[in-house]
Formats: sequence, structure tokens, C-alpha cells
Amino acid sequence: MKACFFLQRRFAWIGHAMACQIKDISPQTEFCAIVNTRPSLEFIQNQKEIKYTSILFDEDIYRSLHAEVIDPDYLNMLEKKYGVPNLWPYLYIDRVIMNGQFVREYPHNKPTLSYENMLRCIQVNAKAIIDFLDREKPDTVVISVVGSITSTLLYHIAQKMGIQVINIDTARINNRIVFSEDDRTLTWVKKRFEEIQKGRLSNQKDAAIEFLKKFRENPAPYDIDNVPEFYAKKGRMEVLRFLQPKRLIRSIPWHLSTIFKDIKRTKDADHDDNYIWFALWDKLKRKSRVFVGYADLYSKPNFSERYAYIPLHTDPEISTMRYAPYYVKQDQLIQAAAHALPINVLLYVKEHPGMVGYRTREFYKRFVGIPNVRLIDPNIPGNEVSLHAELIITATSTTAWEAMIHKKPVITFGDVFYNDIPGVKRCRGFEELPYLIKEQLENWEHDESNFVNFTSALLEDSVPVDFNDIWNNAAPFEEILKNPDMIKLSQLLSEKMGISPKVA
Repeated sequence: MKACFFLQRRFAWIGHAMACQIKDISPQTEFCAIVNTRPSLEFIQNQKEIKYTSILFDEDIYRSLHAEVIDPDYLNMLEKKYGVPNLWPYLYIDRVIMNGQFVREYPHNKPTLSYENMLRCIQVNAKAIIDFLDREKPDTVVISVVGSITSTLLYHIAQKMGIQVINIDTARINNRIVFSEDDRTLTWVKKRFEEIQKGRLSNQKDAAIEFLKKFRENPAPYDIDNVPEFYAKKGRMEVLRFLQPKRLIRSIPWHLSTIFKDIKRTKDADHDDNYIWFALWDKLKRKSRVFVGYADLYSKPNFSERYAYIPLHTDPEISTMRYAPYYVKQDQLIQAAAHALPINVLLYVKEHPGMVGYRTREFYKRFVGIPNVRLIDPNIPGNEVSLHAELIITATSTTAWEAMIHKKPVITFGDVFYNDIPGVKRCRGFEELPYLIKEQLENWEHDESNFVNFTSALLEDSVPVDFNDIWNNAAPFEEILKNPDMIKLSQLLSEKMGISPKVA
């Protein structure tokens, strides 16, 4: 048995810990890896726990594109064999290539490559990944996030080659993590749900009922990053705190050292590294937007009136770029929804609290002027807004999942796990939206048994672990390795890989 881990950014530490834990379960298992940032590569090269049979460095692939000669025949073959249905989705998922993100801060939106270099990029990436998989012949590929040209090519090419691909995802229930062989749904959860629907007893039914009961009494998002309290209120004076003398003095050493590193930056810098002067300029623009404010654009919610609700996604993010690629322009979705609603139903729109300051006033003005649209202050909890809504319209938002727990009808525009629950409507074009809205408002009925069964399947096939906290807060490797919840997660992963535990 051989497993290939795609070690993306901070997942390198987590993925390597999981590999070590799987190695403890099955010592004969081998590992290879694709790594995509230099700090991650240095960590993997310097670790002593596992000897990877081969390591492919994403940055080396990227650097080779400038010497690549475009081969139209090869690209045609690639599109015919691996197209989804063409090659553009591999490029449009990559925020660095298509939007200049990481290098710059949203709302900056300028490709970092020319059209010709995009062709070279997809060509060299495909060649490198195909060669790597042909040479290493892994039985399983483990990916934390399909969110770049490399990971997306790896995902689809491995599947076409008949290699098992396992994606890591959040179950959206507390801190639970789940695995799937399809990044657009939860394959094993879906299978369990279908079995439970047919009569198989679930050992998590009581736990599912208890979870739903507690959530309805006291809604608590699965991830603290999704609530306004995590970001705190961003007022005018708050954004100027960095100008306080003490704060400025404390920041001087960091800024000087970063500027010095930028000046000395060599050819070894990664293509998505961001320069300090760009970071400072973008940060100042964001703070100036908050200082000017958006309060005059906000409407006070009236929970006694009829309204549908659209929670905005963060941008750019795979929640739209991969799972709803034709609806990434959220202002257009809002305009379409506003025109599709009954005349006596308003449309409430609320910004993601983490996006305050990133979008320009012009973005909001595009839809605030629509007569039946109301922009709601992002510091108002989303659960409070969705609780009183008659309908939730979204690309793939977790807010819609939480609204469903509160027995609200949902229309989605993207691929998301809760589409598998009967009653959710997946919209595949603006022209059909008015009819789906009419159907959901007039005919939708909540089926508690379906929801209990689906939640039971989620609980059965997931493990509680503070995965996001470990990732975001850069937990030390030794701490990750010894984390009992991470060990349980690795045990579940080994089961999905078909690995038998070692014999004592």
C-alpha cells in the first residue's frame, strides 16, 4: 500500500502527522508527497519520521513553465482525456494565477500570467503530475483542499487513472471532520444516509436528535471563524489603533526585517510570495474603506416582514470558485434573486463578517439600489437573520445548512453536501430561479426524519477534532502527532484507505 499526500501550506505538518500515525497502524505502508510551499518542503525534507519515496515540489513545476514550448496536440489530448469538460476549470480555481491573490489582497483581481503562460502552466503541471503518478503508482491520494491548479489536476488525473482520491472536509457539526472520495459531496456519508433511509439502524440516531435539539435551542456555528464575535466590530476608531505610538514602535522591527528580506529576495522566492510594500498598501486601502464605513448602506432588519436571505461568501474562495464557478459574481446572483422573488417578499443580504473592509462601496451599491434589496449589518449574527427568513438562497454557504436545521427551505447554486437531503433545490440557471423560489415558498415541507437520518450518517462517518484550529494556529508538529483526536482521524482515514491494522 502506498499513499500520496498533497501537502498544502500548513497541512504539511498535519498531513505528515497523519502519515506517521498511519505508519504506526500499518508499518508496511509507503508514502510519497506533493508539496506546494518552500517552508512546507523544508519541513518535510528535514523530518526524520518517514522516508518519502519521492517528493514533487509545486514551485519547481511552476518555474519550468517559462522554458516550456506550447504543444497544441498535447493540450488537445489533455483536454479530451482530463477536461471537465475543458481545461479552464484547472486555471480558474487557482487564485494566484487568475486573480493575483496571496500576492495581493482582495479586491485586487488581475491574472499573474499571460494567456500563453497559462497554457504552458497547465501543460507543465499535467506532465509533472502524470509522470509522478506513473512513477510512484500510489493506491490512494489524500488531498486537504482542491483549490489550486496542481491539486485540481492531481484530483482529476488520479481519478481517471483509477487511483482512490480521498478529500478531507468539515462535517459542519461542531468540530467534526469527514472524508469523501468526491470533493463535491460526501460519498461515504451519502451511502450511509441511503442505507439508513432504507431501514438500517443508526447507532448515532439519539446523538443526532440531541444535536438538532440543542442547536435549535442555542445555535452554535461549527467554526468560530464564521461569527462576527471572532472578528469583533470593525468601527472607524478601531482601524486606527495601529497608529498608536506603542503599536507603531512595536511593529518597526518586523517591518524593517520584512523589507530587508524583500530587498534580498532571490530566485528562490515562491511565485505566490507577497511583498511588504504591496501588503502595506493593500492593508491601508482596506483600513480606509472601514474608516469611511458602510453604515449609510445598511438597513435595519425587520424580522416581522417577509424576506428571503442571501449570506455572502468570502472572496475569492473555493466555496464559489470550485463548487459554484458560474456564480462567483455574487452581486449578479443578488440581482437575479431580487427579480425572481414574489413582489411582497424582500431580499436581505448580509456580508460575511470576515470580508468587512475588503469589498468597495461600489460593490454594495450595485444591488443596494434595487428596490426590494436590503443590506444588513454584518455584525448581526447570521443565525438570527436566517431564523426569521422564509427562504435561504446561496451558492454553498454553511449558513444554509444551519438554516435547514431550523426547518427553512434552501436553494443552492453550487455543489455542496446538503444537496443530498430531499427538499433542497439546486438551481442551474437564473431562468429557472423564479420557479424554484415559488415552489420552495409554496410547497416546501420540512421532513424531520430525513434530517435526523442525514445527521446520523454525518455523525457515524466523522471524527471530532479541532482541525481548523490546528491548521490556522500553526500547532507544533509534536503536538499534532500526539493529539488523540488526530490519531482517531488517522485511524478513520486508514479504514477508508482499506489499511488493515498491524497484528500485535
